[in-house]
Amino acid sequence: MKSLCIKTNNPILIDYLLNELKYLELDNICFLSKEFKHFHNVIIHYKGDANYIFLDKISNILSLLVIDELEEYFINSLLIQNYFYFDAIERKEILNICFDIMAEDFSCNFDKKFKCLYSSFYDFLQNNRNLYLGGFINFRIKDYFKILDTIITEAVNAYIIEKEYLEFISLLKLYINSQSSNCNIVHIIYSNSNTILLDEYKQIIDISQDCLNTKYLSDISFSTNDYTLNSLLTLLPKKIYIHLIDNCADDFINTLKAIFEDRISICTDCNICSLYKNSKKVKSPNTI
Repeated sequence: MKSLCIKTNNPILIDYLLNELKYLELDNICFLSKEFKHFHNVIIHYKGDANYIFLDKISNILSLLVIDELEEYFINSLLIQNYFYFDAIERKEILNICFDIMAEDFSCNFDKKFKCLYSSFYDFLQNNRNLYLGGFINFRIKDYFKILDTIITEAVNAYIIEKEYLEFISLLKLYINSQSSNCNIVHIIYSNSNTILLDEYKQIIDISQDCLNTKYLSDISFSTNDYTLNSLLTLLPKKIYIHLIDNCADDFINTLKAIFEDRISICTDCNICSLYKNSKKVKSPNTI
């Protein structure tokens, strides 16, 4: 007979264990919950011959218990410990980003965490009959915490980048709202990150680097669309018509919408759009 005693004073974990044991698909097993002076014990007896199957089942339950019931607490604790300079609202946002990261490739992230925990529990239970959950978690699942720490680091970096991006957008909005417009209308012909600017008379606007005075208020760049953004910050048109030749608004277009707000109108079906769609690709004619 194989017997195990799992010790914890957390009532949520006790209920979780008892519920999972109740539906455990394994014969020759019995269990009980008993409260002693210092710990609440969940005692499990297995009278079968396949100890490896018994340990496999219990290790599965304990691994899922950590992920299901304790993981959010662990992430919050690591955030408070290692990123104490963020306030509670910021930590909540980072926590949500952590969950988004884990959800993006759920199977891979879950398998990595589960295998790490399962291996730790199984190896321990092979040679020990008493498992104090608090001590085990504090000292024997460090590799699991390393996985969480990697996820948190990625989430913090994503949060900082997003925060800097929003600050950049805010600065540019302040700038354009404090300056006078230098033209009425600009048309943007946009396809696959290739851009042509036209004035209100459908004449090409030169966006070469040499003819522009830099108007950036941040060192953040937007890949191949930097000069387009700088042109718009120089011209500050009252109205900007964006002609999406591919009918697709990417990150750059969304950035323009965030900066120029009501000045932006999106178009996918007009004479200009039709002309460039028929030409298959964006190129620079002299006039339209």
